[in-house]
Amino acid sequence: MSTRTLQWQPAKLPHPTLLVGRYVRLEKLDPRRHGEDLWQVLEGPDADPVLWDYLPYGPFKDREGFDDWLDSNGASSDPLFYAVIDLPSGQCQGLLSLMSIVPAHGRIEIGHIAFGAAMQRTPKGTEAVYLLSKLAFELGNRRLEWKCNNANARSKRAAERFGFSFEGVFRNHMVVKGCNRDTAWYSITDEEWPLVGAAFERWLSAENQAASGQVLTLEQCRASK
Repeated sequence: MSTRTLQWQPAKLPHPTLLVGRYVRLEKLDPRRHGEDLWQVLEGPDADPVLWDYLPYGPFKDREGFDDWLDSNGASSDPLFYAVIDLPSGQCQGLLSLMSIVPAHGRIEIGHIAFGAAMQRTPKGTEAVYLLSKLAFELGNRRLEWKCNNANARSKRAAERFGFSFEGVFRNHMVVKGCNRDTAWYSITDEEWPLVGAAFERWLSAENQAASGQVLTLEQCRASK
């Protein structure tokens, strides 16, 4: 039996924690406080037209159905939902969660990501994923997972950009919205996190986020370590 196995202690359960970065803060989803902003950014006229394509819910035809969905998310502990708040404006611009939480094996996942258009292709979305990833490993997890529909090219590109390693595809894994879903699996392990986390921090730094745009890509930040 390896020393690593002998020293293993179960991870801690996540609890709602305020996480503050340079661009965003994450706080526990509060449907009453965050609902109006989320309705506007996720279902308003400027919303991402493909946001709901690979999610098991949405789009929502009316505010009542949207609020019911938010209420369910706000009451859940697995998934544990966080609202993403843009620091300059104070607007809630998205949400994401920690889910599939298995402390006994040190396994946890980031999922149910719904970012408004104002977060996309900006440091805000990357920082939100970084803050939740950092928390996952601070809780003592050995493995952070990312799963998505194998047809969801955008989510697969994001996973690889963030430093998750592709592990394979579960064929005929689910039926979602009446369609087959083959699920692509990705992960970061605790041995990999120090390099991946340092690259996130370098990419998010003021030195790298120049007024004219990023100096190094996130992949370049990992490769240069």
